[in-house]
Amino acid sequence: MTDLKLKILFKVKADLEEIETALAQNLNPYLDLVSETARHILFSGGKRLRPLLMVLSARLCGYNGDQDKFYSTIFEYLHAATLLHDDLVDGASIRRGKPVAHLLFGASTAVLVGDFLLARGLSIAAGTRKIKVIEIIAGITENMSQGEIHQLSKKEHFDMTESEYMDIIRRKTAVLIQGACHVGALLADAPVDRENALAEYGHHVGMAFQMADDLLDYTSDTTVLGKSVGADLREGKLTLPVIHAIENAPSENRRKMKQIIVNKDFSPEEFLTVIDMLKCYGSIDYTRKKATEHIHRAKNAISIFEPSQTRETLMDIADYALRRKA
Repeated sequence: MTDLKLKILFKVKADLEEIETALAQNLNPYLDLVSETARHILFSGGKRLRPLLMVLSARLCGYNGDQDKFYSTIFEYLHAATLLHDDLVDGASIRRGKPVAHLLFGASTAVLVGDFLLARGLSIAAGTRKIKVIEIIAGITENMSQGEIHQLSKKEHFDMTESEYMDIIRRKTAVLIQGACHVGALLADAPVDRENALAEYGHHVGMAFQMADDLLDYTSDTTVLGKSVGADLREGKLTLPVIHAIENAPSENRRKMKQIIVNKDFSPEEFLTVIDMLKCYGSIDYTRKKATEHIHRAKNAISIFEPSQTRETLMDIADYALRRKA
């Protein structure tokens, strides 16, 4: 565990404990099977980044109520729903080091429990009685679905552009993190400039977080990552490192990369060949540079707030989004 992660966890220990309690108390399924399936994905070691960001954003804007942990569960329920659905769509077998839900409970159950978690998130959002919060949550669910469909439509398409990739990760990942920060500000009835600043912070952290996640497929190992390395390639997903390498490689190596990617049963040696090419054409460094730019913009967005421990923690979380190992 890195020093930065330890520093963050020390500061937010009490918040995370209260979020964990709220997640268990507010799940409220009516059937044991729903509860068992939901708990499998919800309590399998998630970082709680999204609800934590909502709580910290509300606090940064002066929120002094006692419902922040309750409302923060919206974002973990929505996130868990996307994981249930994505694992099934992608044909994944491991999530957070454990068998995926659809292998344990069946595909139909995984889909329907994912639907339940989306509905539960919307129900909790309605409880805020703030139309803007409800609009944000509804917009998030639309964007995440469209992002997944867009990504699905581009599987094994070697003409996928960097611009298309950025739009996909904005919809699939960034809008949920952006929404968490934005809703935190809304709960605190923050002025528009502060509301917008936190939404901007969340957007850039979300973009960097997904780019860093995509890099882990080529820089981590299964034990640390909690899922199979090379999973993106085996699923036909072209992420920024590969898109950049294909664009910059000479025709012979471009053809070689495509041949490996098309064969979903590529060997460990062939996967290492792809990694070598990503390094050769500066694609890993390029992706890291793009993510770093988003982190700088995230931190700059919240510089309008007075220095405080909460602002410092948000700055640290931005840095951690890029530096994490899993």
